[in-house]
Amino acid sequence: MAASELYAKYARVWLPDAAEVWKSAELIKDYTPGDLTLSLQLEDGTEVEYKIDPRTNNLPPLRNPNILVGENDLTSLSYLHEPAVLHNLKVRFIDSKLIYTYCGIVLVAVNPYENLPIYEADIINAYSGQNMGDMDPHIFAVAEEAYKQMARDEKNQSIIVSGESGAGKTVSAKYAMRYFAIVSCSSGEANVEERVLASSPIMEALGNAKTTRNDNSSRFGKYIEIGFDKKHCIIGANMRTYLLEKSRVVFQAHGERNYHIFYQLCASSHLPEFKAFKLGCADDFHCTNQGQSPVIDGVNDAKEMCNTRRAFTLLGICESDQMEIYQVLAAILHLSNVEVKDQSADRSSIMPDNAHLMVFCELVGVPCEEMAHWLCHRKLKTTTETYVKSVSKMNAVNGRDALAKHIYAKLFSWIVGSINNALKSAAKQHSFIGVLDIYGFETFDVNSFEQFCINYANEKLQQQFNLHVFKLEQEEYMKEEIPWTLIDFYDNQPCINLIEAKLGVLDLLDEECKMPKGSDDTWAQKLYNTLLKQNAHFDKPRLSNRAFIIHHFADKVEYQCEGFLEKNKDTVNEEQINVLKKSKFDLLLKLFEDDEMATSSTKKLSSTIGRAGQSQRDNKKTVGLQFRQSLHLLMGTLNATTPHYVRCIKPNDHKAPFTLDPVRAVQQLRACGVLETIRISAAGFPSRWTYQEFFSRYRVLMKQKDVLSDRKQTCKNLLEKLIKDQDKYQFGKNKIFFRAGQVAYLEKLRSDKLRMACVRIQKTIRCWLARKKYLRMKECAITIQRYARGHQARCYVMFLRRTRAAVVIQRNVRVWVNRRRYQQQRSAAITIQCFLRAYMARKQYHKLMFEQKALVIQKWVKGWLARQLYRRTVAAIILLQSCVRRMMAKKELKKLKVEARSVEHFKKLNIGMENKIMQLQHKINEQQKENRELSEKLSVVEKSQTVERERQSREIENLRRSEQEARAKAETLPSLLEQLSFLQHELENTRREKEDLEEQTEVYKEQTQQVVEELNMKNSLLNNKKDELNTIILEQAQRLSEIKTNTENTKQLEKDLTEERSRYQNLLSEHLHLEERHRDLQEEMNLNISSSESGHKRTDSNYSSNSSEFSQSLGSTEGEDSSVQTEDETPPSVDLPVLLKLQRRVKELEQDKQSLLQQLDKREEAQQENAKEVEEERTVGRAELDLETLKRQELESENKKLKQDLNELRKSLTNENTELMPPAPGTLPYSILLEQLNSSNEELEMRKEEVLLLRSHMVRQEALKHKDSALGGSVKLDLTEIPSFQDFDRSADIHTLNEDGELWLAYEGLKETNRLLEFQMQEQERVHNEKYRKLLEEVNKLKDEREQQQKLFAQSLLLPEDARIEASLKHEITRLTSENLELMEQLEKQDKTIRKFKKQLKFYMKRVDDLEASTQQKNNASPINAPIRAVNITRKEKEYQGMLEYKEGDENRLLKNLVVDLKPRGVAVSFIPGLPAYIIFMCLRYADNVNDDQRVSTLLNSTISSIKGVIKRRGKDLEVVSFWLANTCRLMHCLKQYSGAEAFMTHNTTKQNEHCLVNFELSEYQQVLGDLAIQIYRQLIKCMEDILQPLIVASMLEHETIQGVLGSKPTGLRKRSTSFPEEEAVTVEVLLQRLGLFHTTMSQHGMDSDLIKQVVKQQFYIICAVTLNNLLLRKDMCSWSKGLQIRYNVWQLEEWLTERELADCGAKETLEPLVQAAQLLQIKKKTEADAQAICNMCTALTTAQIVKVLTLYTPVIEFEERVSTSFITTIKNLLKDRVESSTLMMDAKKIFSVSLPFTPSSVALETIQIPASLNLSFLTRI
Repeated sequence: MAASELYAKYARVWLPDAAEVWKSAELIKDYTPGDLTLSLQLEDGTEVEYKIDPRTNNLPPLRNPNILVGENDLTSLSYLHEPAVLHNLKVRFIDSKLIYTYCGIVLVAVNPYENLPIYEADIINAYSGQNMGDMDPHIFAVAEEAYKQMARDEKNQSIIVSGESGAGKTVSAKYAMRYFAIVSCSSGEANVEERVLASSPIMEALGNAKTTRNDNSSRFGKYIEIGFDKKHCIIGANMRTYLLEKSRVVFQAHGERNYHIFYQLCASSHLPEFKAFKLGCADDFHCTNQGQSPVIDGVNDAKEMCNTRRAFTLLGICESDQMEIYQVLAAILHLSNVEVKDQSADRSSIMPDNAHLMVFCELVGVPCEEMAHWLCHRKLKTTTETYVKSVSKMNAVNGRDALAKHIYAKLFSWIVGSINNALKSAAKQHSFIGVLDIYGFETFDVNSFEQFCINYANEKLQQQFNLHVFKLEQEEYMKEEIPWTLIDFYDNQPCINLIEAKLGVLDLLDEECKMPKGSDDTWAQKLYNTLLKQNAHFDKPRLSNRAFIIHHFADKVEYQCEGFLEKNKDTVNEEQINVLKKSKFDLLLKLFEDDEMATSSTKKLSSTIGRAGQSQRDNKKTVGLQFRQSLHLLMGTLNATTPHYVRCIKPNDHKAPFTLDPVRAVQQLRACGVLETIRISAAGFPSRWTYQEFFSRYRVLMKQKDVLSDRKQTCKNLLEKLIKDQDKYQFGKNKIFFRAGQVAYLEKLRSDKLRMACVRIQKTIRCWLARKKYLRMKECAITIQRYARGHQARCYVMFLRRTRAAVVIQRNVRVWVNRRRYQQQRSAAITIQCFLRAYMARKQYHKLMFEQKALVIQKWVKGWLARQLYRRTVAAIILLQSCVRRMMAKKELKKLKVEARSVEHFKKLNIGMENKIMQLQHKINEQQKENRELSEKLSVVEKSQTVERERQSREIENLRRSEQEARAKAETLPSLLEQLSFLQHELENTRREKEDLEEQTEVYKEQTQQVVEELNMKNSLLNNKKDELNTIILEQAQRLSEIKTNTENTKQLEKDLTEERSRYQNLLSEHLHLEERHRDLQEEMNLNISSSESGHKRTDSNYSSNSSEFSQSLGSTEGEDSSVQTEDETPPSVDLPVLLKLQRRVKELEQDKQSLLQQLDKREEAQQENAKEVEEERTVGRAELDLETLKRQELESENKKLKQDLNELRKSLTNENTELMPPAPGTLPYSILLEQLNSSNEELEMRKEEVLLLRSHMVRQEALKHKDSALGGSVKLDLTEIPSFQDFDRSADIHTLNEDGELWLAYEGLKETNRLLEFQMQEQERVHNEKYRKLLEEVNKLKDEREQQQKLFAQSLLLPEDARIEASLKHEITRLTSENLELMEQLEKQDKTIRKFKKQLKFYMKRVDDLEASTQQKNNASPINAPIRAVNITRKEKEYQGMLEYKEGDENRLLKNLVVDLKPRGVAVSFIPGLPAYIIFMCLRYADNVNDDQRVSTLLNSTISSIKGVIKRRGKDLEVVSFWLANTCRLMHCLKQYSGAEAFMTHNTTKQNEHCLVNFELSEYQQVLGDLAIQIYRQLIKCMEDILQPLIVASMLEHETIQGVLGSKPTGLRKRSTSFPEEEAVTVEVLLQRLGLFHTTMSQHGMDSDLIKQVVKQQFYIICAVTLNNLLLRKDMCSWSKGLQIRYNVWQLEEWLTERELADCGAKETLEPLVQAAQLLQIKKKTEADAQAICNMCTALTTAQIVKVLTLYTPVIEFEERVSTSFITTIKNLLKDRVESSTLMMDAKKIFSVSLPFTPSSVALETIQIPASLNLSFLTRI
């Protein structure tokens, strides 16, 4: 392909630019070979000429087509060069806000300087298990690839994160480690992942600091190995560190900080535990205030200190060790403030009273004088003597700083070792994934020893990277069997040899360090002499003799030699170290243990050689040598693993979010090897397509005859036709390899082909439209002409008719006008007279009415006042009478009591007792007559009061009606007055108009009046219509508001119910998961115990085999295969707290149950004994007391009647005066009532006395009857109303008065009688007070209501009519609501009472049945053996009862055949649905029928345990889970249907109601079965999710129905992988077939239709969530064509729902987010109106999801356009007020709360037969 074809007009190229590095330009003229210039136009319209060197003929690089810009992988670009890479990164970073991009095997991460919501747990779940090319670039994708390769290839992995300071290396490494911690699970040890992650804040605090480029820069390199076991679970970790920047401890540049830990310590100095360190703020210490930037924006050092301490604790470092670490750090701070004074040129000193030195020595536990001495002196050793020499101030300060750096480095190494010990695992490590976080290539204005080591390490890493990339390219070519050509790539081995080879830079540096008088200058001269002319990568600056230049792979760097030797030696005054070694501080001694070991080994070596000092100096490793050895060790580790590369890019130096500096970006791209990767790829065949992808994309370039059945041959034929140069492509086994630029050429051909097709289509359509327009215009012209001519003829005829008609109209109009004028004048006069006469008559009528109503009102008011006065007077009289009579009664009572106490009185009473009884009988008869007369009088009074009350109520009603009529007429009066005034005004106007109109013509008058009348009529009509519309609108608004409130309340209740149900089901699933975990642990423990012991098992005698009544609530049935026989194999010595607590709780509950049962039995026995004793006592004859008892009862009955009459009288009086005050004393009612009360009290006192005498006589007769017994000791009187007395102390005195005991007994009888009467009076008074209180409350309540109504009525009169109606409605609604609430409360109380009574009734029925059964068994005698004659027996037809009889102990056998060994497929196909559930329930009915609670609980518990065991073993088998979900629900429904509850019995037939359970109430087991059904439902959803998960993305997103035009774009090195081969492509039909299979399976198993609908809804939610999540994480899927494909797929899903009659299950609503996302991909996205339409449309998508889809939108063809950033900003502004979740992803793991509605069965139990194939012959139908 010639250059003239590529560099044609309108081709776009890249031009070099100083500011932007590369600028885009477009050719405005074709290029021909030999031209010396290119005519170009920049994007701003400027035209430039680009000169071409005729010798090299280098043309500017071409731009990629817009279709390829913004790709996930840079290797997918057709033109691979630096400007293409930079532009692609810029578009993704700035426009799309995407920070990750692939570059072959490298992940390029650009620091956004902003927190992004792309690292949450849902993102981790989305990337987990996905192939690397399937999702958008992400650090999680790299981590997942490493984890997957480790698990698949059984090979260790490494993730190498590099970049310069501030590029985000530490954050990337942290997120990679977080991904491993979340995806894997810990094995053995707990919280391993948390401990691995806890190491990060510690290392950041101790090794990170603020620099001018980064606020959290890592000043050391680290390599963390995360260890995994064989199950790929984290078991531990190990950390290695490299080249800590110790100089930062004592020196920081301006704007920088020391390590974070020092500032955290100063910020927490106020804490009590840090008071002993004597710290202050960071500005008080020299080593923390040099940078003059002690605070980082947005960082709270005190809070970070808490995080650091928490991390230490989590890693197992105790509080004391932490305080020792902080003590050492505080000592370093004080050491930096130790001031050295200058005494002379070579002498210095430190004051012994220096405060900071004293604190330092106190903290480290060393003598202050000795430390002060050796800080200013040093010891010199020779072969014979040792000298102590003072040092200058500068050397003393350097020695102090060296000591501080040495202590910090030792502390850092010790903490790293402690972390490694904490992360070390006892288990064997099977594999590991290493994460290398190391500094990138550095070049500053002044580069020293640190930059030299860093760049040396980067040279080694770059060499390893180049070799790995070259190796992958070679493997790819060999795998595809294409000719291999050697690719030339940059080899940096010469530069590495320059640094580390013999006589290299490091070797010469170490040699110079060993020289006694070595210096930086002599070392520089050695470098010049040795390396300057021998190595091309070494150079010398022109203007310096103390620097050298090394040409690294990224750039050349100039290093200053000053300080190289000192930093390489890293010397510390040995005497200072010796002083510290004498410390009493334990941690400080631990830090220098390694030095002591090295010193001891050196001494041993020196003793053999003889020169101690020299040998020690020679054997000490330099920093360069240590770094080189650790680097070689690191490279060996990396070479033994599979590396994964992450290159972090710092976009700008100002830390501005989403801002890219092209110059800085290109520098880093060159330094990190990304461009080298691009160059290696471009040197070969960078673009690679599978044959199917190529055919799908470029099908439009083929003709129909060119398409063969062999796709590979078809692609070969096409390429040979399109690209003539065979070297531009190669055919592999599975892919086609293209040179750089070929894909762009093919894309150009494709777009040209599509453009030509579009032009042809446009041409044809335009021709058709033009011809259609011409024919339409011709037809219209003819039609217009025809109609115009006809119109003219009709107009002429119309003119003639109008001329003739005008004459006739004029004549008739003149006649009509004159007649109309006369009639109007006559009508106006009559109307005025009519209105005036009517007004005068109404006025007279109202005057008469007002006077009449006033008289009526006065009459009624006066009558009412008189009646009120009368009632108050009567009430007062009655009250006064009652008081007087009470006083007289009290006096009489006292008199009677005195007489009763005298002995003579008793004798008189005894003498005339019989006569008295007759007199009493006579008096009783008279009293009865009087009572009858009083009752008649009372009834007459009540009737008269009732008549009077009704008459008053009628009068009140009449008054109210009259009042309302008066108000209505009063309301109409203003309107009539207004009408009158209006008429008067009109009359005046009419007069004036008449006077004015008399001067005018008569015609004008009539016309004016007519117009006025018409306008008035129209106005009245409009007003009427307006009023009608207003009323209609108000009614509709009221209805709408009511409907809206009802709808909102309903939605809120449904939402609350759903949330509560889901919360309960989540808790249930967690509970069941914990139970399963507990059971597994118990099984493992049992296995361990059984293996350790010799098969010996002991049965726990304390454990009851009978299942507890509370077992179902505790869930203890899960771990048992049978609840009849249970063996406890767990020894008490095993430390399982959960198991022991559960067992202890079960035992306690069983003991409580047994104790309660024993107490219940004891109470029943005691009640039976008491009943027997009572019966025995009642059988004793008491003939002598019969007469007295009967008389007493008659008297008491009469007394009760009198009391009732009195209460009724009081009640009637109270009812009459409910709304009034009590009658006033002195009134007639008061006096009548008082008299009646006095007479009643007198009669009551007489009755009391008679009863008292009778009872005393009865007591005496009883005592005489039982003379032989002790006095009062064993006498049991059958007087139920007399309380027992036990006053025996006073009997001795009474015995002395009356020896036979008659007097004592009479006295005690009277005393007890008085007590009883007092008690009855108190009780009566209490009841009366209670009734009075209630009546007062009702009266007050009625008064409040009346006052409230009066206020409301008064307020409503002031309101307009509409507001009055609304207020009255509100009041009525409020009243009805309160009444409804009260009624609901009463109804709830009644329901509770009814339920309580039902339970008691069932319990008592059960007890009665038990007693009857036991009595029947006792009464049944054994049959008598007698000869029986032969009788013919006729066989009746069997009538089954729907029960299955089984023997006790057959439960295990039944459940083994029916549950454990049952195959669902055969049962579902052959038998009725739910057969196992019916069989189990029929067995349960038999156990209920025989009244065996143990059988019932055993059968149900064993069934639940067996089902759980089947689900646990075969939980991944969809058929098994579906089958047992259906049967569990059916069993639960059977328990409800046959429970006997009225709510369920309404659905049954008469026969089914006869089969209800009789003896047991199993509502708790219904709950347990419901929980089990929920557990199985969740397992079913999990099974379906596992089956659907691999199908969803492939069918809903990846499969393309329309090939060719909507083909996918070219991809890069990381091809989008599918889970299935092409010939087995997963389409929506495959997904629908799977859904249909699920639906058929559930239907065959007899699952409830409501439950099936919920399952389908959950399936569709999973499909929507997984599809949308993948769409949000895949940029290649966000296009117009993909939106069309998604909508088509969703339509197929909806059609599937319609076919299955599941359209109302709510599944369509769950697809709404996916539908809206597809519409968002297809809708227009340009103007603000489009943005508003998007906001209105996408209600089911969150703002983050909408913005994400718009950001990822990528055109697949050139005719589409990208979404502008301004449009996305508009969308954000429109949606900023929307209240919603900020999460990006849908929760694909969410499971809707399931409801299990009751579904009755129509299957008759008596018709069910057991198939022989179930092997249940031991069951018998009854």
